[in-house]
Order: sequence, then structure tokens, then C-alpha cells
Amino acid sequence: MAKAAAELAISQPAVSKAISDMEHNFGLRLLDRSRSGIEPTAYGRALVMRGHAIFDELKHGVEELEFLSDPRVGDLRIGSTESVAAGFLPAVIKRFSLEQPRVRLDVAQTVMSALHYRELRERSIDLVIGRIPAPFDEDDLEAKVVYNDDTVVIAGRQSKWAKSRKLKLADLVGERWILPPADTMHGAGVPKLFRDSGSAMPPVPITTLSIHLCLRLVASAQFVTMLPGSVLGFSNRDESLKVLPIRLPVGQRPVAIVTLKNRTCSPAAKLFIECVYRTAREDAKALRSAHSEK
Repeated sequence: MAKAAAELAISQPAVSKAISDMEHNFGLRLLDRSRSGIEPTAYGRALVMRGHAIFDELKHGVEELEFLSDPRVGDLRIGSTESVAAGFLPAVIKRFSLEQPRVRLDVAQTVMSALHYRELRERSIDLVIGRIPAPFDEDDLEAKVVYNDDTVVIAGRQSKWAKSRKLKLADLVGERWILPPADTMHGAGVPKLFRDSGSAMPPVPITTLSIHLCLRLVASAQFVTMLPGSVLGFSNRDESLKVLPIRLPVGQRPVAIVTLKNRTCSPAAKLFIECVYRTAREDAKALRSAHSEK
């Protein structure tokens, strides 16, 4: 109560009275009080969740008024998967920052796992850009596909496999693989992919979500990995990596912009989304480069 009063610049009795009045009006207990402190009841948590949505819309309303008076300012909070952040997203941000230098971007890494989209639902970010499952079964979210991405097998340019013209996944079972953790969306499907290829699941000495770490290790020619093809289209400037000629039994995966269905996008978010689609159109060659190399 004291911390809330200090934050609001009012007295502690005023905070207590405001909460008491709310409980009286609702006819429900919103807070459980004890000697160790207070915590919200189920009713209190429900009210807080809706309150977040109300204040979020109010914040966007203020931002839109500011934008109308000066369309070159604003804040945007973006969630991105690691693979998109390592490939496509830097190209978008480079273009967007030149066009809108006074829009401040806050980019956070989002992990597609059992708790995926939590930050979006809690409204701590405005949008997510990343690979999504197909079909997309999130009733409260909207996903708009930007491009479709291949999954490719990658080795170092100096690897013994780099000059091979035809390979099967089973040929690489004895190699040292780097793969995403099994509890992520990408890692969960890897065992089935090997089974569908008629191959046993290989030993995996390293699991990581870090694309930077993965690329550096694979470039050393000691490891092989699977990654979205667009990562190489934007991150293989020194040509130290090679897409191996292996056809995987998996279709292209959509990369999409995900937003809350009933949430109004801020002006800055609308500009950014438009820039994402424009970058995908104009950099289509980079997005296709890994596929054409196989």
C-alpha cells in the first residue's frame, strides 16, 4: 500500500479507501490481506488484466494524437524469433530506421514454446515477427504471412560434405549436430523429421537457440545444423557456409507478423508492418537464395 501511494503521489489512506470503495461497489474481495503483505484474489487478477488492456488502448490513443501532430515520432516494441532476428529483421530495421529515424524501436527475443505469444497477450510488445505453425490455431491472435521459408541443412564451406552433389539425411547421422532445444516449436519436430527421412535421430552434442553461435560453430566445419533458409540469405556474406543438397520431408514454413486481434495497431506499428512487406518484396532474392543453392 505504501509503495502504491508513493508511486501515485497520494496518501496511503487514500489508496486503502479507493480499494475498499471498489470492493464495496463490486461486492467482491479484490485483495487478500495478511501480515506478510497483500496479493490479488482471482477477482483482483481479472480486474488487473482488463485494466492493462484499458490503459494500453489509452496509451495508444495518446501516441496516435502525438503521431498526427508529428508522424515521425513514436515507440514500437517488437518481439522476434532468433532466426528472423539473425536474417530478415536487420534488413527491415535498417530500412525503417532510415525512413523513420525518430521512431524508437525496442526489440525483444521471443521463444516459440509452450508459452509463446505470452508477451503479446500481456501487451508488453506490440507485434511478433517469426515462423508460425501451420495451421495457426490462436483464436485471439491474427497472423499475416510475410514470406514462406525453407528448412535447410547447413555445413561449413570447408566441410567434407560441401562438394557433395547428392546427399540423404541418413548420410549425416554420424556427424556432430547442433539443433534447437526439444521444448521449442522448432526443436520438437526434429525427431519426426529424421524418422520421416528413414534415419535414426543422431546424437546432439549441442542444443542452442543462438543462431550466431550456431553459424560460427558450423563455419568451423566441425558441425552441421538445420536452419531456416532465409538466415543464410542475409547472414552468409563471407560465404563460409554451404547449404547441403538434402531434400527434407518438410514443407515451407510461414514467417508472419502476429498481432492481437482486437487491438488497434499504433501508427508506428502500421509504418513498420508496411516496411516489413516492402523489404520482403525487394529482398526476395535473398529470401530465395538458400533454396536456389540446393
